[in-house]
Amino acid sequence: MSIKAAIIPAAGSGTRLGSEIPKPFLPLGGAPILQHTLSQFINIPGMHQIIIATSAPYMEKVRAICEKLNAGHIQFDVIEGGSERQFSIQNALETLADEVELVAIHDAVRPFISEEVIVQCFDTAENYDGAIVAVRAKDTLKKVNTDLTILETPDRSAMWQAQTPQIFQKHIIIEANQKAIDEGFLGTDDASLVEYAGYEVKVVEGERDNFKITYPIDLKIAEFILKEKL
Repeated sequence: MSIKAAIIPAAGSGTRLGSEIPKPFLPLGGAPILQHTLSQFINIPGMHQIIIATSAPYMEKVRAICEKLNAGHIQFDVIEGGSERQFSIQNALETLADEVELVAIHDAVRPFISEEVIVQCFDTAENYDGAIVAVRAKDTLKKVNTDLTILETPDRSAMWQAQTPQIFQKHIIIEANQKAIDEGFLGTDDASLVEYAGYEVKVVEGERDNFKITYPIDLKIAEFILKEKL
């Protein structure tokens, strides 16, 4: 069994949710969103280390959340994030334990990822350069120019909406992240960095309730889903 780690960038602001509190620390069913998210990773077979990158004022709060999880078998590391998500990931990669072989990167505000999908994504990444969770695009997509004129309607059957976790062999994500920094490439997700470095990434079909809590309506939907799961 591979030795696994998870990196959780948790420095996002709450601006689009109309809150001064960063999104990962907003309450969901009586606990911070981040706590729900972390709880999905602590029982994954082979999970050795979880690194949470957050802003300096919230580091102690994150440590308190980790203690509440009562997961003594996990090495928790709370680090300060960077000015961009990509730099937060770089800081986290430098904190990885030597023995870790596979690294998952997961958004702090996707609390409904299932353990089953996490395991499936790890299993796929173990046999390839990397794997990400994604869902099939359900809406017609339009490519437009700067004045919002439609240029193209891509074939929806080939379109997938990327989610997280995104899981990679440790040496590959370290190499890809460093290459992106060295060459000034800012990717839209971690898989884009690995693709930029010339590696192939597989897709694992995920679930639609693994959405990212971004807007006020998302928080209302999350409360409904949580009540349904209890």
